[in-house]
Amino acid sequence: MRNYWLIGLLVLVFGWQCMDAPSESQPDLPPSEAPDTVTRDSQVSYPEPAAYKNLAVNPIGKAGFVDMQEMSNQIIQDIRYATDNNFTKSTIYDCPACLLRPDAADALIQAQELVAKRGLRIKVFDCYRPRPYQQRLWDKVPDPNYVTPPSKGSMHSRGAAVDMTLIDRDGKELDMGTPYDFFGKEAHTDYTDLPKEVLENRQYLRETMEAVGYKGIRTEWWHFSFRKKQYPLSSFVWPCD
Repeated sequence: MRNYWLIGLLVLVFGWQCMDAPSESQPDLPPSEAPDTVTRDSQVSYPEPAAYKNLAVNPIGKAGFVDMQEMSNQIIQDIRYATDNNFTKSTIYDCPACLLRPDAADALIQAQELVAKRGLRIKVFDCYRPRPYQQRLWDKVPDPNYVTPPSKGSMHSRGAAVDMTLIDRDGKELDMGTPYDFFGKEAHTDYTDLPKEVLENRQYLRETMEAVGYKGIRTEWWHFSFRKKQYPLSSFVWPCD
């Protein structure tokens, strides 16, 4: 009887030691090296991607956009519709801003990193365009060949499009054959009666943007829409100082 009691005691002690011993297949790791199995519903915090850092703390973020001026100091902004230096010859936006949906913003930053390898920078002429501003543009030029009707909605009004070009180290725009917002066949991407340099510049711009998820349109060499995700139309108008 005493032997059975002794055997039982040894089994109990040995069992507790096995439970306390760390597994060889899943060693205890410091928090910095442990696999990330934490969900967003837990109380554990971890760094958010840069593009999402302000989504919940300001009007722009709450509307689902990020401000490219805060995201990158390498991308140059020349928001033409906040001036009269555009094809309408009138000011459409109350103040300049380049807002995009976070994923589209991340992709544009990736494109900037690619062109930087050639000593180039991106210059944007237009980004998100609120539906009220799209209406202003339509009121000035009610022609669907040049302006998307507000009822249909532009990709700009979804925060998923940019009008852009490339500039060199001196800030000079690369020759793309026509100015921005030139509405003629020479601005079409399938128009090839242009100098070799222009065709190469357009091809490089298009291939770079396609590599990060944007896609161009036939009639405007400068326009690119982010196609990896669908976004709703928005009427949010960014605040002016």
